[in-house]
Amino acid sequence: MGLLHILQHSLGVDQYGQGEQYRNYFVTGEGSLDHPTCMEAVRHGLMVRRAGNALTDEMDVFHVTEAGRTYVSENSPAAPKLTASQRRYQRFLEHDSDLSFGEWLRTYGREAA
Repeated sequence: MGLLHILQHSLGVDQYGQGEQYRNYFVTGEGSLDHPTCMEAVRHGLMVRRAGNALTDEMDVFHVTEAGRTYVSENSPAAPKLTASQRRYQRFLEHDSDLSFGEWLRTYGREAA
């Protein structure tokens, strides 16, 4: 994983840096492929490291700093533009109902257009 991807994953956002930042941690240990990247992020002030302990099976826990959040927002690519149909379907997914998409369209379709 690259630096940007690790920061995005740590915050729980997608590859475009979008979504609710519902977490702030990345757990990895020495010898893993991601550990050197996290240590690089620490050196650049993008993450802070908490040394591993018995609770984390001796793996380190990394947290994204404000500088890291800024890095994510400034370096994440722009999300692709969605068509009207794609935006409507996205609203259906966000509605979180027990309706099928067809039922949802019949019920809320005019509002979603």
